[in-house]
Amino acid sequence: MMIPEIYILYALSALLVLAILWLIRFEIKLRRLLGGKNQSLDSTISEIRKELSAITKYRDASEKYLESVERRIRKSVTGVETIRFNPFKGDGSGGDQSFSTAFVNEEGDGVVISSLYSRDRVSVFAKPIKKLSSEYEMTKEEKESLNKAKDSAQA
Repeated sequence: MMIPEIYILYALSALLVLAILWLIRFEIKLRRLLGGKNQSLDSTISEIRKELSAITKYRDASEKYLESVERRIRKSVTGVETIRFNPFKGDGSGGDQSFSTAFVNEEGDGVVISSLYSRDRVSVFAKPIKKLSSEYEMTKEEKESLNKAKDSAQA
């Protein structure tokens, strides 16, 4: 049983049409890759490599910069809290004009500044803070402001 020549001719014509369609599709994709320019594939790949190298350098520089920013932020003041109080509750002098303010960073270092107000004078005190504690004795109000500042620094 012999296949008529006409069928072979139809099959070859169909294969030729498919090959032409595949070639047109390939040309469209290649032009899209080359950006519509009449460049060679080698020059386009070379440009892409250069751009990738520049992007990689920029990313590395950005990562280093962000790491330095992170280190600086950890040392900057991130928690501030103020407690107002009356140290002379019994005799009525002073009111709630006295205060204790804590300034701390993420690592728990900073300072507590306190002011005691009376009608005659105002006294100001500063106590350095390391790791959320001070080598100087702290009042109840100073400890409270430090604890609240610690909580706001970690939030």
